[in-house]
Amino acid sequence: MKRWPYDLFQLVISLRKGKRLSELRVLIAGGGTGGHIIPALAVAHELVSRHAAEVLFVGTARGMEIRLVPEAGFNLRLIDVGPLKNVSLVTRLRTLMNLPRSVFACKRLIREFNPSVVLGVGGYASGPSMAAALRLKVPTMAFEPNAVPGLANRLVGRRVQAAAVNFPSATRWFNNCEVTGIPVRPDFFTLQPPAAGAAPHLLVFGGSQGARIFNTHLPQIVAPLLDAVPGLTVLHQSGVRSARQTQAAYAASGADPQRWQVRPFLDDMPACFARANLVMARSGASSVAELAAAGKPSLLVPFAAAADDHQRYNAEAMVNAGAAVMLLEWDLPLPGMLLKTLTDLLTSPERLSAMAAAARTQAHPGAAVRIADRLAALAVENIAQI
Repeated sequence: MKRWPYDLFQLVISLRKGKRLSELRVLIAGGGTGGHIIPALAVAHELVSRHAAEVLFVGTARGMEIRLVPEAGFNLRLIDVGPLKNVSLVTRLRTLMNLPRSVFACKRLIREFNPSVVLGVGGYASGPSMAAALRLKVPTMAFEPNAVPGLANRLVGRRVQAAAVNFPSATRWFNNCEVTGIPVRPDFFTLQPPAAGAAPHLLVFGGSQGARIFNTHLPQIVAPLLDAVPGLTVLHQSGVRSARQTQAAYAASGADPQRWQVRPFLDDMPACFARANLVMARSGASSVAELAAAGKPSLLVPFAAAADDHQRYNAEAMVNAGAAVMLLEWDLPLPGMLLKTLTDLLTSPERLSAMAAAARTQAHPGAAVRIADRLAALAVENIAQI
């Protein structure tokens, strides 16, 4: 895997016919889910702080970017493009018929903004934007957070000038690819493990919206789990919509209410990670990156309906590294399966310690900086070739 010479930005900028990169303009295309847009925003902030770049986001009205990008202080332009995966044939045909119009809209936007480089982060808007940039011969870079790329990145992967990925298994899909990792808040990298001998603590985290399958099955086994693991406490994020129902299910379980807590949303996730001896979570790319940065052993349950089954591939990568155990959604209803798996892990501190060390090996500090610098270098390389 190639290591990028990041000093290229400093070296080439003063050479080649006196040309200089007086203004770096970066168009970031994609979004939909937080796993796409949150890392993109981290890169955007580094582009502004390190390279005084002007950044423009391109997304759709149906994605999280519609809220998160303006809140972060960046401009957002919307295009009309629909889904191709996990939808009906009628929806897929409609999207394909509208795709040329989406690409044309992106071409017009690129000519208007005149970016030095385009970054595709996956999601609905990424495909048309990257296709337009490639046709207009604007330098392009793909970012892929999952172990197996989504459709948009698979289509353009061999044509882009560079790519940044989180998992080594994804490198085979891209040209000039580097494993940079996913931008993660610095707080996660500085967490200390729980004190030796302290009572064990389980964090159940299904993402910001919660996970219905966690809310259903954890209350069913929490009482025998607390009996089997002396001193265990449980913190369960349910999501706002399911908070009352999940709280009631825990209360009805008969488990000691002093040893469990249901919260609709967790504001300080690094602090919650710090307390945990084990985290039960989905295996979205951002969650997996946070687990690695924090050095946390995990029980991962991939979301079965995720596009291209990417969460299962993410979980398998962590399992193969020795950092996690995986259960599939249909494993959870099996009698005794979830209870036994959690009990075995929580009563084996040596195993949890080994898993924690393995998780750290999957962490990538400074990902946002590396991606931002590579984007700047791509822009300079393009100027040097003119």
